[in-house]
Amino acid sequence: MIKFGTGGWRAEIGKDFNMENIQKVAQGLCQYMKKKKQDKLPVIIGYDRRFLSDAAAKWIAEVLSANDIKVLFLNRSAPTPLIMHYVMKNNLYFGLEVTASHNPSNYNGIKIIVKEGRDAPLETTEALEKIIADIDTDDIISHSFEHGLKDKTICYLKNPFNDFVDDILELLDVQAIRNRGLRILFDPMHGSSSYPLMVILHTARCTVDIINGNRDAYFGGSMPAPSESTLKGLAMEVVHGGYDLGIGVDGDGDRLGIIDRNGQYISANSILVLLYYYLHEYKGWKGPVVRNLATTHLLDKVATDFGEECYEVPVGFKYISSKIDEVDAVLGGESSGGLTVRGHIHGKDSVYAASLFVEMISKTGKTPTELLKKIQRKYGSYIMVQENLKFEPEKKEEIINIVMNEKKLPQFPLKMTAVNYEDGCKVYFDDSSFVICRFSGTEPLLRIFAESSAKEKAAELVNAWRSFLNL
Repeated sequence: MIKFGTGGWRAEIGKDFNMENIQKVAQGLCQYMKKKKQDKLPVIIGYDRRFLSDAAAKWIAEVLSANDIKVLFLNRSAPTPLIMHYVMKNNLYFGLEVTASHNPSNYNGIKIIVKEGRDAPLETTEALEKIIADIDTDDIISHSFEHGLKDKTICYLKNPFNDFVDDILELLDVQAIRNRGLRILFDPMHGSSSYPLMVILHTARCTVDIINGNRDAYFGGSMPAPSESTLKGLAMEVVHGGYDLGIGVDGDGDRLGIIDRNGQYISANSILVLLYYYLHEYKGWKGPVVRNLATTHLLDKVATDFGEECYEVPVGFKYISSKIDEVDAVLGGESSGGLTVRGHIHGKDSVYAASLFVEMISKTGKTPTELLKKIQRKYGSYIMVQENLKFEPEKKEEIINIVMNEKKLPQFPLKMTAVNYEDGCKVYFDDSSFVICRFSGTEPLLRIFAESSAKEKAAELVNAWRSFLNL
């Protein structure tokens, strides 16, 4: 079964991510578009730098073209935010990005972007899943890529980065960044977002050096996710080279990690808090903030102090972007490193987030660590511990039954105040700590997040779940 999770369809290369299944997804999309009478507008297709991404993008284009749906094809790798931006800017019904984002190198996948440049909603992906399930190999209509170019149902998109880059520059205080003259070390993690961010930073007269900028289908043997562990090399280079800032982004350019000049890793939770604080206190923006269930409650404290509200939604960026629109929030994001800001696209974008972060330290004249300490002195410290646990396939039903059906809970060392089963199981405690236990929407993992005022307390909450589930 081809299933779409929180970040699209993802599967192991050669096992499920193969030509037949990729073509089935494309054929299913064609049938869906024709049924909805949305087949008269073109579909933009992009891809990251993973193994098979460029080939898979062509296989998709060949199916769409043979079904008389026009394809706008990128002749180089591009980040997912660019595809979202193009769909939004040109009022298209669909865009596709071949990527598995931050997943291990043996995975690939397809993200489906819908009107307004949003992640496909549940009703769309569920309808697609049903259509795809009924497609046999004989049902697939395809012809060669060259045939599509010849009959002009496939067209190469010229200068696709221009509008994306220009629109971000319009949102920034470029002069403030120029005045600061920062030295930045950038790690795209062998991914697809090098070009647009480099153009923006160079336009703002930053001195930028780059590491891991080459294409490497194995991502240097690491995970293409900007976490504290994967950015250790960047941290060392930032300190050794005397840089003002280190920037790391994931494989398809929608997640951000920051290294301060002292080598300190600035977590995704801290990035969200810093940018919300900056936009409100320094730029005068007003409005609430949106986070998912597994993201820091420090945002709640800051929002309350501002006289604003922090809205909690399930995991999946489509819920964040929808809530931002509903309540006109300043920004929204998640602890995994993705965020978006009011007035930009409706999905995660590390390119704009990193650019805004550079503007923040340029205008404030403070390092991220200095700003964070200022915030923590006022609102307290919040530390998150996360574990990703593997399990045998037969164990999944047992866990679902214990946690979601029987609603059994471990013995926790803190006093519980509420339990939320909206997306997995989240337990709230009377000191603002929380722990959440849920299955990943993109990998066969059980994720446990806990936040508290001390790392040891958060770890206790995680271990309570681990022991209770025998994992």
